[in-house]
Amino acid sequence: MDGQVSRFQELGRLMQDHGLEMITALIILIVGLFVTKWAVKALKELLGKFMKNTATISIVSNSVGVFMLGLVITASAMEIGAKPGPMVALMMIIVLVAIGIIVIFRPLIPTLPFKVGNTVKAGNLLGKVEATTVLNTRLRTFDGKTFFVPNRQILDDIVINYHFTKTRRVKIDVTIRYDQDLMKAKQVLEALMIEDARILPKPNPQVYVLELGPNGVRLGGRCWVNNLKFWVTQCEMLEKTKLRFDAEGIEFAYSQLDINHRRVGDEWAEDLAVENEMPGE
Repeated sequence: MDGQVSRFQELGRLMQDHGLEMITALIILIVGLFVTKWAVKALKELLGKFMKNTATISIVSNSVGVFMLGLVITASAMEIGAKPGPMVALMMIIVLVAIGIIVIFRPLIPTLPFKVGNTVKAGNLLGKVEATTVLNTRLRTFDGKTFFVPNRQILDDIVINYHFTKTRRVKIDVTIRYDQDLMKAKQVLEALMIEDARILPKPNPQVYVLELGPNGVRLGGRCWVNNLKFWVTQCEMLEKTKLRFDAEGIEFAYSQLDINHRRVGDEWAEDLAVENEMPGE
């Protein structure tokens, strides 16, 4: 009992003598960690505007993060009484070793081909990435289901990242009847794409004759939009095409089936009746 009381008394004296320094060091450490995390994230976004190589961006930002973390730990340790000289030297050695490891081995470490917020298709799952961990990825599909997909399965499968590029191509495929004005239909479809402010001027919108099909002439409109506007733009362009073609009197083609009738001869009908007679009758 006396031993426990003496320990508490010693702890009390320690807090009385160095409590302020310990609290200050803890505050420096916590604030420094938050600032480092924010700075690394901001640096990644800034570099992403000027560089396309994600591996280089990751190496640079992580190296800066390690250096800042070393400064934070050094400042926190010095606040509680560590000698500046040896502490700075030790942290510099650790920081340099960590940066060397990042530069050498970072390109060899497999990374997920997406980040949080991207819309991806992994295997047979299509959805938005909500979070990633070392072991799995949380993917929310568009019908409201949440899947936890193992990262090893993602790395071994084909992944489509719909947000990896800045632009995407919009496809507007329609089929008109053979008796319709082909050149007019192409001009109307091209004008629709040019008029929309979301359509990028380069590459310029184009209309192609894709097929002379069994039911009509299939036309294909092709244009490019910013990735984030792709889905809404494609849906609205299809609606505009239908309304504009109706207003211009351009008729769409429908699936059709031609049936030819011929008269069955009497002789052939008699033979057919004989063949259909049951045996033994």
